[in-house]
Amino acid sequence: MGTARWLALGSLLALAGLLEGRLVGEEEAGFGECDKFFYARTPPAGLATDSHVKICQRAEGAERFATLYSTRDRIPVYSAFRAPRPAPGGAEQRWLVEPQIDDPHSNLEEVISEAEAITSVNSLGSKQALNTDYLDSDYRRGQLYPFSLSSDLQMATFTLTNSAPMTQSFQERWYMNLNSLMDRALTPQCGSGEDLYILTGTVPSDFKVKDKVAVPEFVWLAACCAVPGGGWAMGFVKHTRNSDIIEDVMVKDLQKLLPFNPQLFQNNCGETEQDTEKMKKILEVVNQVQDEERMVQSQESSSPLSSTRNKRSAPLPPEASEGSSSFLGKLMGFIATPFIKLFQLIYYLVVAILKNIVYLLWCATKQVINGIESCLYRLGSATISYFIAIGEELVSIPWKVLKVMVRVIRAILRILCCLTKAICRVLSIPVHVLVDVATFPMYTMGAIPIVCKDITVGLGGTVSLLFDTAFGTLGGLFQVVFSVFKRIGYQVTFENSGEL
Repeated sequence: MGTARWLALGSLLALAGLLEGRLVGEEEAGFGECDKFFYARTPPAGLATDSHVKICQRAEGAERFATLYSTRDRIPVYSAFRAPRPAPGGAEQRWLVEPQIDDPHSNLEEVISEAEAITSVNSLGSKQALNTDYLDSDYRRGQLYPFSLSSDLQMATFTLTNSAPMTQSFQERWYMNLNSLMDRALTPQCGSGEDLYILTGTVPSDFKVKDKVAVPEFVWLAACCAVPGGGWAMGFVKHTRNSDIIEDVMVKDLQKLLPFNPQLFQNNCGETEQDTEKMKKILEVVNQVQDEERMVQSQESSSPLSSTRNKRSAPLPPEASEGSSSFLGKLMGFIATPFIKLFQLIYYLVVAILKNIVYLLWCATKQVINGIESCLYRLGSATISYFIAIGEELVSIPWKVLKVMVRVIRAILRILCCLTKAICRVLSIPVHVLVDVATFPMYTMGAIPIVCKDITVGLGGTVSLLFDTAFGTLGGLFQVVFSVFKRIGYQVTFENSGEL
């Protein structure tokens, strides 16, 4: 049995202590145990209103996924889950309701069927959609977290709080898109998938089924891969118009399309460290998924027999088999099935061959066009550069000639100025100075003998003076010596005479 633990808002705060911990007050921004389904354990910010309740979807005592449910529109705002691990086999269809949304005083912890809730839940259907709301309408109960992606007890996803009205064709393509993106693009590019966080949501339109359940204007998906050093974030939008295909958008752009402009992932899923190479690989797969969806649309429009789907690529809930045909119809179907399959096989082969031929022609044409564009661009760039260089040179010639002429004129003027200064200085010199300058060599040559004579006389006088000085000095020394000896000899003679 699927169960749900939901987090009430507004007036339900007073019951937080009475429901044995099953309700969490508004001051707690998270989903309790289901916070693990959100990146960094942080739910999207900016989507909480009085008409939104938080549900922690549980099954067999374990948390399976989280849902923010709108009691005004009676459809989920979003469901959050981790990387899915699909399990083989089908699921038993048994659509369930959440008792505590309509009856806050209910002691039922587990979701139950609508038939059981009629007798045990007060005001059933006052705030949530019921199975009866979908009866006799053109809409099915489309799951935001499809049963085909759940590896746990798949009954947990068959809750009306996880479903929104979808037409059969839109539901098929929505499931096909989800499975293709998860299997081929998102999970393979996020390691083992342990760090992949998924949000799938709706934006309600003004149209309501039986004036109760809002039909989505478009559904969306946001994925956050939190692998350290190799993470990424991507968004997808699919409008409910049958002709629209799924579109890839950046998470920031997706947030602008949603009411209240919320922040889906904390820090935009670490946008500063996102791996652009992985995002490019994801976009390549997305293009393939879009091409496949276009092909499916063309098959649906060309032949009613082409609406058959592969169960894994576009799984439908068991309700698709409602209304058994008669025995004769089954017999005719059994006989016609091989021919139908053969026709489909031939059709698929022809379409695939034509598609590949057109693709090859398109690639070849694109390469030729790109080559021609590249050559024309280079030729045009070279021609423009050549003419620009010639134009610059032609424009600069007059300026350069003018600069040369100005420089020549300035040089001539400087020469004339110097000549004028020299003439003026020559004319300002007195005549006797010019005569002295002219006669200076003559006077100089005549003075040379006299100077030599004077030098000779000076040298002779100097030598004579040196000799005189030497002889005078020697003579004076002799006189001093003689005087000394003379005195000494006199004293000796006197002393001798005394003795005598």
